[in-house]
Amino acid sequence: MARSRSEMAAKGRAALADKASGLKASWEAARPRMKAGYASLDFGPRRKAAYAAGIDRAVYNAPDPAKWEANWTAKMGE
Repeated sequence: MARSRSEMAAKGRAALADKASGLKASWEAARPRMKAGYASLDFGPRRKAAYAAGIDRAVYNAPDPAKWEANWTAKMGE
């Protein structure tokens, strides 16, 4: 039997909530890769330094499962 849109949204919300604690650690672990990848591009030293500083200043914003569920449900209803 096919699940309703609200059932699918609830399942997605629960999955996001379950993995939310690990998302910050993954994001933090990606910082050096982001900086290294940008540093390998053909930009000047000031632009590369500005990018690296921006990555260092960036703050992780945790996802909101309730907001995700509301947005997903609305989008699937379009």
